[in-house]
Amino acid sequence: MQLTRQFILVLSFSLIAITVSGQQSKNSMKVWITSPSSDIFFQEQIVTENKITNTKQTIEVTDSKTYQTMDGFGYTLTGGSALHIAKMEPAARAALLKELFAVDGNNIGVSYLRISVGASDLDEKVFSYNDLPAGETDMELKKFDLGYDKLYLIPVIKEILNVNPKIKFLGSPWSAPTWMKTNNDTRGGSLKPEYYDVYARYFVKYIQAMKAEGITIDAITVQNEPLHPGNNPSMFMPDTAQANFIKKSLGPVFAANKIKTKIIVYDHNADRPDYPMNIYKDKDAAKYVDGAAFHLYGGKIEALSEVHQAFPQKNLYFTEQWIGAPGNMAGDMAWHVKTLIIGASRNWCRTVLEWNLANDPQNKPHTDRGGCDRCLGAVTIDGNKITRNPAYYIIAHASKFVRPGSVRIESTMENTLPNVAFKTPDGKKVLIVFNDGKDKQTFTIKSGTSVKTVSLDQGATGTFVW
Repeated sequence: MQLTRQFILVLSFSLIAITVSGQQSKNSMKVWITSPSSDIFFQEQIVTENKITNTKQTIEVTDSKTYQTMDGFGYTLTGGSALHIAKMEPAARAALLKELFAVDGNNIGVSYLRISVGASDLDEKVFSYNDLPAGETDMELKKFDLGYDKLYLIPVIKEILNVNPKIKFLGSPWSAPTWMKTNNDTRGGSLKPEYYDVYARYFVKYIQAMKAEGITIDAITVQNEPLHPGNNPSMFMPDTAQANFIKKSLGPVFAANKIKTKIIVYDHNADRPDYPMNIYKDKDAAKYVDGAAFHLYGGKIEALSEVHQAFPQKNLYFTEQWIGAPGNMAGDMAWHVKTLIIGASRNWCRTVLEWNLANDPQNKPHTDRGGCDRCLGAVTIDGNKITRNPAYYIIAHASKFVRPGSVRIESTMENTLPNVAFKTPDGKKVLIVFNDGKDKQTFTIKSGTSVKTVSLDQGATGTFVW
């Protein structure tokens, strides 16, 4: 029976070379595979102990050398994503949320979500929590209200929390209320210095109001893409302004109100690593800052290690990367797994988040005057029908196994086998490998006295757990 079962596995999965002789080891390695060329998407099999070591390439995993602790892997739950999820029939919605956020069975265990503070450009309309008629102000924020987010976003979050009570949330604003801005518009403009204090209290109101709904905000970024005022909504905030806002208002107001939510700076592309570093050089601002967030629409992921090397006490987060509709499973998996799941993690990021969780078949909703009309969700929702897109599998290869509290550990790099390794809170090791070569590759995974020889098809991603 042992030989027969293993033979069936070899026929079913050409991706993994396994031994058919001997008994299965108690600590056998398990592997989940995505190979677009073979139409295999996040499928599991078992790899048995193998003492063959004469492969040309070896990935050695060493858990005695550790790096950053991971907060999690996930997506941005945009207002539009929440709208589509909320409009599903209850049973279909419950099944989708279980698949996304539960860890057991075939579920993928998403552990971290980014949400917008007010509208993002993937909402069906633009709004803040303190919208006023032209010419009015509200210095005491008496009219502050979570408003539109009570319709879809907050109810969906509450259902997610029922599935995974430990999931963490990062809040990012796309814009301050228009009456606080230099141009009185949702798009572009800057925060007026005379409104620094009231905008800081706006953040406090937001965190407290979400807490009253049973939602804890783990961290906030000060401004989404502060150097890109072309989205709707958006707001321009150079590093000097962000530093001044933090040290004069946001940090002291958080301290005065005993807000524990982490303050994260920048939240934009890797081509400007100087932005967060300039804030860190301002000691009065830096003392309130946990770390910096990055996107990768410009620059190289290795720039994040430059920030870490200069300021190792500050954390790093990867918070957004889009996939253009209609998506290319092979190409998108290749770039995102290599550059983000592996690359961002190897460059000290505690989170890797894809943009965004869900759209409909027309990539709606999005705002006018700058909303993204080509951003493909991790899932496409058409009524109760679900289509799983590249970002679903990209995140699944990490989120299910690299649980919050996991620590990145040392793994040797091979040129055509980019990889990253982790040790989980329950002592398991996780190795994520991408075959970036031109052909199928056989290689050895060595961890202590354990040696296993495996193979991956060209363009395949493998998550190995033991």
